[in-house]
Amino acid sequence: MTAPVLTRLAVVNRGEAAMRLITAVRDRNEGRSDDPITVIALHTDGERDAMFVRHADEAHPLGPATTIDGSGAHVSAYLDHARLERALRAVRADAVWPGWGFVAEDPAFADLCRRIGVAFVGPPGDVMRALGDKIRSKLLAERSGVPVAPWSGGAVDTLAAARAHAAQIGYPLLIKAAAGGGGRGMRVARARDMLALAFATCQAEAAQAFGSSELYLEKFVEEARHVEVQVLGDRNGIRVHLGERDCSVQRRHQKLLEESPASAISEETRAGLYKAALTVANSVNYVSAGTVEFLVARNGTFYFIEMNTRIQVEHPVTEMVTGIDLVREQIRIASGEPLGYKQRAITVRGHAIECRINAEDPEHFVPSPGTVTAWLPPGGYGVRVDSHMMPGAVVPPYYDSLIAKIIVHGHDRAEAIARMQRALSETVLEGVKTTIPYHQKLLADPAFLSGEHTLPRLEVGP
Repeated sequence: MTAPVLTRLAVVNRGEAAMRLITAVRDRNEGRSDDPITVIALHTDGERDAMFVRHADEAHPLGPATTIDGSGAHVSAYLDHARLERALRAVRADAVWPGWGFVAEDPAFADLCRRIGVAFVGPPGDVMRALGDKIRSKLLAERSGVPVAPWSGGAVDTLAAARAHAAQIGYPLLIKAAAGGGGRGMRVARARDMLALAFATCQAEAAQAFGSSELYLEKFVEEARHVEVQVLGDRNGIRVHLGERDCSVQRRHQKLLEESPASAISEETRAGLYKAALTVANSVNYVSAGTVEFLVARNGTFYFIEMNTRIQVEHPVTEMVTGIDLVREQIRIASGEPLGYKQRAITVRGHAIECRINAEDPEHFVPSPGTVTAWLPPGGYGVRVDSHMMPGAVVPPYYDSLIAKIIVHGHDRAEAIARMQRALSETVLEGVKTTIPYHQKLLADPAFLSGEHTLPRLEVGP
């Protein structure tokens, strides 16, 4: 099959994600006058003056931020396939980059792009279907010999069936939505008398959030770490890993801080994670950037969670320690270019940490939309800031509250922590409340400083 020639790349995303794509394409275009890529920002009416719209080569309106569908539900412009298709046709896009969130893991949208002749910068819809459904992906991992935690082996439709599986698996149990994501559709039942409420709550939340109430059960691993492995695959079957990231600092299953490499895991465990991640990617002939996620127990035993068929919010920490621009690699792969390197060429240097700066009350973690009145990001050696902020920018209530990512690189973990502490202290962001005070508190926490933290230990707030 002839590889597509990408010349007009539309961004089906907004804010910081859209800015990330714009900078990657600008770097790629530098010195390549023969085949430059034009970036087209698709935007809602309320964001016509946003930074990502100003910096794109071209812009095209999608209309209001939300519309009401036939059922009375509000549908985001970035999720409305009909609006997106009209826009892609209107701007004569030959490729689309979804980033993360919205349609990034929507196989129906990838199919739509293929149908109208637009290259989707990511894996095909069939691969998304195989890995996006948590039950199918766990079965795939099992067949490939990748470790999974004891589980129900399939969907669990009734409370009676849940109780039967629970008796075999044992408590504590994690109840999860098969179509879940973003930390939604998950509940822990620590004893038999907690199962009924947790099961019903999870089922209702899954139906509302994902349009499917299908659940499964798995053993809840106490004091585990959330470690993920970044992979890349090209159209020629070359697949590599780019090390791992520790994403154990979470609240309500939402990541707040990530670092690479993970601390306090053995080289044996690390090698096992890499092998398992590539096994999963190879099992579906994975193309583009993807992330294989695991739980790692204190004894080094690890279990497959899922594979995200997109680039992750936290990808900059991997870029900082490997020197590889992952978004640019996505574009190269979508253009049919080979990776041009194999595993032995990839080295991890130093340590990187990312703090997600959200427009949220740091005490209660509730959204804090509003207008940014002052914004002065940190700088200096080893500091990177990915953001779409500027004074006067409006943080709307319709979207994820992420407004900036502060990423630092150090010779080792201690230097990276000290550099992040300095960067946070220099940051000026006024007009909305942010999670900066939380991060400052976290970076002084003895459990975090020791590198021995686990998921429950650093859950904060109500």
